[in-house]
Amino acid sequence: MAVEKKLMSKKKPAFPVNEMLGAYLKNYKRDINISIYYEDLLRFQGSVTVYDKNDEDTLWIRTYYSDSDRAEIDLSLKRVYTLLHSDGNEDTMPFLNVDAVDYCTFGNSKPFRIKIRNILNDNFTYFYVKKADASRIYGLELEHILSPYSMNFLVHGNTLIEEHIAGIPGDDFIRDILPTCTESEKSQIAKEFVKFKERCLIRLLGDMRSYNYVITPTHDFDQIIYKIRAIDFDQQSFEGNLKVYNLQFMKENFKMVEMVSKKLQNDSIRQYKIEERSYMAKRMITTPRRTLRLIKCMKNDTISYPENIELLKKHLMQYVGDVKFKDCANMGEILETILAFVKRNYLDISTK
Repeated sequence: MAVEKKLMSKKKPAFPVNEMLGAYLKNYKRDINISIYYEDLLRFQGSVTVYDKNDEDTLWIRTYYSDSDRAEIDLSLKRVYTLLHSDGNEDTMPFLNVDAVDYCTFGNSKPFRIKIRNILNDNFTYFYVKKADASRIYGLELEHILSPYSMNFLVHGNTLIEEHIAGIPGDDFIRDILPTCTESEKSQIAKEFVKFKERCLIRLLGDMRSYNYVITPTHDFDQIIYKIRAIDFDQQSFEGNLKVYNLQFMKENFKMVEMVSKKLQNDSIRQYKIEERSYMAKRMITTPRRTLRLIKCMKNDTISYPENIELLKKHLMQYVGDVKFKDCANMGEILETILAFVKRNYLDISTK
């Protein structure tokens, strides 16, 4: 059952990208030269509030720049777009327009959202410019390795560029769409929520409140298939309270948790958890070098506080019953122990 008390500790700091993580990013073509940095976008001269279709404040503001800055910023943002989507091929740049540069005043990362439009057909897409934070980068890369989804992002210096993840924000979906879903659709969403919850818990992605994930509907013959994707990776392996990594303890997810309890029996929930663990184990087995190299970076990095590490070790020993957590010195070693446990059990089952 969801609980009301505050689970998060203090505001999470941004952790710098160390030399080993930087080398990892270069090796996998994540680190690339760009001509604009996060700080450059902070030079806006003015702004207006962005409202949604119901005239409610979105907590984003639309920024305006001086004429000289705007020309330079527009050109640089178009180049970033080509690097993100076409490996830097600039043939399409004459057909691109920067429609908006929005700044979010809410949350840790305070990102900029860039709207790029193709003037030939009016198709548009978004990408984000954020401060580089090692926690977020580990979260993005773990999502790329362990989830069903590829993550497209670039890092250079203190700037992180992220591709937009399309979908219906979880809080909007729960409020506006979930009540109108058929009973069959609710069962399918409940299944996806269980698998998503298990994936976040195993790879220690915290703070998955409903506004930090999206739900994507896909039409398939005579039904709609719903998938759930994380969109905020700020709280990767930081908090010490294990409940922060368990979606059922976020009050914003209460309606989803309630639906799971109504639509799924315990045997089905267990089955879906095993399916998700098996999938993650297969992903680790098929990408062993990349997984090991990323975990090695985490083991040689500081992305949390000592008190958080000690508390999480204690909670995991109680939850999993594996004394190996006692010897973990940092979040990287804790995650390595969890993933080894998942992989070992998968291989044991496969052998049997």
